[in-house]
Amino acid sequence: MAEPVIGVVGLGAMGLGIAQVFASAGCRVLGTDLSEESRATAASRIAASLDRRVGDGKLTREARDTTLARLEVVERPEAMAPADLVIEAIVEAMEPKAALFGQLDAVLAPEAVLATNTSSLSVGALARATARPERVLGLHFFNPAPAMKLVELVAHPATATAALARARALTEGAGKTVIACADRPGFIVNRCARPFYGEALALLEDGHRAAEIDAAMLAAGYRMGPFSLIDLIGADINLAATRGLAEAMGNHPRYHVFASLERQVEAGDLGRKTGRGFLFPDPPGPPPEDAEAIALRIEATLANEAASLLGEGGVSEADIDTALRLGLNFPRGPFAAARARGLPRVRATLAALEAAAPAELKGRYQITPALEALA
Repeated sequence: MAEPVIGVVGLGAMGLGIAQVFASAGCRVLGTDLSEESRATAASRIAASLDRRVGDGKLTREARDTTLARLEVVERPEAMAPADLVIEAIVEAMEPKAALFGQLDAVLAPEAVLATNTSSLSVGALARATARPERVLGLHFFNPAPAMKLVELVAHPATATAALARARALTEGAGKTVIACADRPGFIVNRCARPFYGEALALLEDGHRAAEIDAAMLAAGYRMGPFSLIDLIGADINLAATRGLAEAMGNHPRYHVFASLERQVEAGDLGRKTGRGFLFPDPPGPPPEDAEAIALRIEATLANEAASLLGEGGVSEADIDTALRLGLNFPRGPFAAARARGLPRVRATLAALEAAAPAELKGRYQITPALEALA
């Protein structure tokens, strides 16, 4: 049986990582990028990544050389014609992605699958740029793709079962944990994670310090606090994602865009990439006296958001918990955390927050029917 051929369009950090994942799994990989420089340096950048694994004793030199030999950089998307599956990882904007899908649609075999790595755009809208909407789906990898186990498999209403099965088989064959989800704003992780950042910002505006909030979450078992994570990702990226989800969800107060995040971006203190963020370069300090209450508040809002998604159907508690653990390295998923703290206590926390909420946040903490129904 011939080895699968995987196409990757976009050879930035994410696309190159996806190419490495499939090449390491025994697939022939065709990669391309609009940038001549990105194409020219792709092989050397993958080699450097693999060399680190060789140096750590996690990969043999022979396996490194075999993986590199499976990558072929091509000049144009039209050279992807032999691919069984093409994954785009270009700029996060609808117009260029749709244009690319139109190009690929014209050259790929009828049974080939077209996948987008989008984290926020409508997969169904992208599918309409092709004559094969039934073969279009989302494969949302997390950065860095070689290390992160989770991939969200996103189906829009017209996606064919056979296309989903093919994408799942290839991705699981590359060692990933694949969680199916519907074509909804934020999919699973980016939607259910909003309260991790948002409620931290609400606490900040209530007078808590970023260092205290992060320290409280570290004490609760999280590998990174919300502000350290914003500083790592970039406050500008977090703000764009927050605004995008807020708009997609009708500006419900659960997705409120907090002024403190907007001010941080306006000041240019975006985190590690600018040298200063909410917390960076300082580390969190010792947990404050109210660390338990801070963690409970954040975990209660995480559970409420997860229950909101659960109530819409098409995804299970276990899938949501797994996605948050693997996609964000959370110590436990939102449902597991809520049960550990006690569902009555979680609901009481939300009710108290709702009763005290200022006008602009009224409705933010209203308990979702699915959370009320949990036993």
